Amino acid sequence: MNAAAGTAAVVFCALYAAHAVGDHWVQTEHQAATKGARSWAGRIACTAHVLTLTLTQLAALVAVVLVLGVELSGWQVAAGLAVNAISHWWADRRATLAALATAVGHGPFYGLGAPRAGRDDNPSLGTGAYAMDQSWHIGWLFVSTLVVAA
Repeated sequence: MNAAAGTAAVVFCALYAAHAVGDHWVQTEHQAATKGARSWAGRIACTAHVLTLTLTQLAALVAVVLVLGVELSGWQVAAGLAVNAISHWWADRRATLAALATAVGHGPFYGLGAPRAGRDDNPSLGTGAYAMDQSWHIGWLFVSTLVVAA
């Protein structure tokens, strides 16, 4: 394995771990409940979430540099985190990802497990929307990794 591949592996692990922490532990309940609203409050909540997520990812990359001695370009780190932040914000506005899922024929899967109209009968993480949201983010983590580690 060459050095670039090793760097990419470490960077992806760091970004993936930081994504999980930032998306589930750092994100506030308010941000999670509000970020998809079609209003300024929704946009602000989504922006605040993505900012804290990005800072969590930056902290993970700083740890990689300090602990493992991996050399990363500041510009590439900034560009990679920007790619991730933009893709994350776009998806977390919810209507955008739902529309994409529908457009490519995955609307039924996206709606899997969602509460029925007028009911709150499945308040869980086990939904198609959640699975598609996370897979979208992980795919973009890979793209971000390529930008950071190239």
